[in-house]
Amino acid sequence: MIEFLVENLLLLPFLFVTYLVLEAMEAKAGGAFERSLGRVRSMGPVFGALAGAFPQCGVAASASSLYSGGVITAGTLIAVFLSTSDELVPVLLNCPSVGAAVPFKIVGIKVAAAIVAGLSVNLALRIFKGARAERPGHHIGEICSHSHCGCGRRKGIVVPALIHTLEVFVFILAVSSVFKIVEVFYGTGWIEALALSSPLIGELVGGVAGLIPNCAISVVCAQMYAEGLMSPGALMASSFTGCGVGFVVLFRQNRDRKANLSLLAAVYLIGCLLGFLTGWML
Repeated sequence: MIEFLVENLLLLPFLFVTYLVLEAMEAKAGGAFERSLGRVRSMGPVFGALAGAFPQCGVAASASSLYSGGVITAGTLIAVFLSTSDELVPVLLNCPSVGAAVPFKIVGIKVAAAIVAGLSVNLALRIFKGARAERPGHHIGEICSHSHCGCGRRKGIVVPALIHTLEVFVFILAVSSVFKIVEVFYGTGWIEALALSSPLIGELVGGVAGLIPNCAISVVCAQMYAEGLMSPGALMASSFTGCGVGFVVLFRQNRDRKANLSLLAAVYLIGCLLGFLTGWML
């Protein structure tokens, strides 16, 4: 239980810094800061994929908030989600049966694939939706529309950012607790009963497992792979879709449910496809 609380508490610095930046951007007269970011937005998936490779799901949570505030594009968010790496790599590094190069291969594959996928999504949206695809349909201020942060009524940016952070953290803690309770009472042994070593089915099931916002899933998948109970493709699929609490924050912050579901479907489908295509590289 202490480990569970520590894992969630580690998200607080990421969330606070993100909301502090968002508040600072909102305070800029005329949105000058947002416009300057827009000039490099086309390269967002590259930076997003590299940031997501940092072994902490707090980056995915921050990216969800930035997308909800209209700072980054859908392609950048998807790139962050696909490259996000939590406990998988550290666990594999401590598995004697897994080659020392495998964890680094996984990170390299995830980053490269995430960049290509993110840029492709942005390009597809630009083709089908035009220039407006480069500007997400929301604004930083909309995050405050259903919050009690007091933006615009208080001087400074620290207090509103702190309130946003605590609100989202409580929501994450509540959702994570549900999965933790299920894990305590039912364990994670049910994952071993799934057909994770079967071609195609393994990738599809692994992709679903990765979407569960619980770090224990990554640990179990890494152990199963080390024991030969999970195919490389299924492992990659679960790793591509495993973005921690990224989707939890997205559904909490972004009111556009249709966009949220579309992003969820995109990450799952792309993750399963990439798992099928890249499994042979391990």
